[in-house]
Amino acid sequence: MTGLRLTRYQQLAEDMAEAIRGGLLRPGERLPSVRATCAQRGVSPSTVFQAYGHLESIGLIEARARSGFFVRATRRPVRAGPEVAPPRREATPVAISELVFDLLGSTRDADVVPLGSAFPAPHLFPFDELARSGARAMRRLKASQITGALTAGDEGLRQALRKRYTLQGVPLADNELIITNGAMEALNLCLQAVTRPGDVVVVESPTFYAALQALERLHLKAVEVATDPKEGVDIEALGELLARQKVAACWFMPTFQNPLGALMPTARRQALVALLAQHRVPLIEDDVYGELHAGTRRPPPAKAFDSEGGVLHCSSFSKCLAPGYRVGWAAAGRYAPQVERLKMMTSLATAIPPQLAVADYLALGGYDRHLRRLREALATQQRHALRLVERHFPAGTRVTRPEGGYFIWLELPPEVDALALHHRARACSISTAPGVLFSADHRFTHHLRLNVGHPGDVRFDGAIRTLGRLAVDLQAGR
Repeated sequence: MTGLRLTRYQQLAEDMAEAIRGGLLRPGERLPSVRATCAQRGVSPSTVFQAYGHLESIGLIEARARSGFFVRATRRPVRAGPEVAPPRREATPVAISELVFDLLGSTRDADVVPLGSAFPAPHLFPFDELARSGARAMRRLKASQITGALTAGDEGLRQALRKRYTLQGVPLADNELIITNGAMEALNLCLQAVTRPGDVVVVESPTFYAALQALERLHLKAVEVATDPKEGVDIEALGELLARQKVAACWFMPTFQNPLGALMPTARRQALVALLAQHRVPLIEDDVYGELHAGTRRPPPAKAFDSEGGVLHCSSFSKCLAPGYRVGWAAAGRYAPQVERLKMMTSLATAIPPQLAVADYLALGGYDRHLRRLREALATQQRHALRLVERHFPAGTRVTRPEGGYFIWLELPPEVDALALHHRARACSISTAPGVLFSADHRFTHHLRLNVGHPGDVRFDGAIRTLGRLAVDLQAGR
């Protein structure tokens, strides 16, 4: 992947992070001193302090008074890394929507602590600046822009997006980019473009419940492939599946997967794209959390390794800039003409005012500055949430430690029914997302996804404490 040149401290931090993730530096191990690192790398003490400070901010290391810096060790009683349970091998008809509607309806209630919500806190986003951008752009609006934006979207916004793709090492083909009403429309259009009713679609296990709803709506069957909280999709199991069964498409989220927060390593992404190209199976890549990385560089999407147009890359500004504006897009590869036709036949176009507002905001040059603040706030809040979970949840609880996004995934002790915990929490004005939402056959009965993207919410700490107490009660049979 090509992109912006890293500064010295960013490169040092990236190298140290890779050493930690690769096991060269183990939990609890002391990092080289600042003086030793300066001598070894030929950098200044300020560069080392900046690098170590960044690693501490994303939770990979910790500073100990008068002792130096250490690789962060997992604390007890919470154990890191939920286990990966093999899913069913058979394709399954999907019927998930009623459960989703019932369980997540509470997230619309402002009095409920939104641990089950899909969005981070509203105060993290620059709504005032976006409003000014919208007003300025609408004053400049020409009548020709309204019809010219049908159906692919506003050309100014598309140019801005193509530029970002190029800087991230992902040049797009001409006319590949289609602006949509949020990422969900992009994903649904792409799914419809590559499938027919009755087809089999491979999804992750666990997977985003909206993917299951989309399959249900289009009368498709789901077959799940195990997904590891650190490695992402099990490529070996996927290869075996593709060899024995006809598959129409895969819908995967390689970057900060919902609900696990898994970040598929770059080499495995490349292998995934190559495997699917070999079998001529399109990949619908859901990448709405890619900009929320806690590292120094945005992880390359699977789209970066696509040379045959088989990856339909979908994203939006809903999670990183403008919730509610419903500005998303699809870079649909060789399927772009089909996606654009489906867009024309359904919603026809995406509303012009939010497109122009976002385009104007991007042109001002403050987007990356906003993203840096947002990433830091979410990373800090995640560390805080993990400490609370470690302190208040039952012994034996396992929890993921994602390197971006704002979800954590809990595997509770087997005695704790997450659905029962959800109902008890709801009575305390706390929403959760129990694990049964994230599988076609309602597995993950003692798992829970929590949204920790709410820094500054004074109710958050109390809600986590209450949720932990309720889980302890359920474990004890109370």
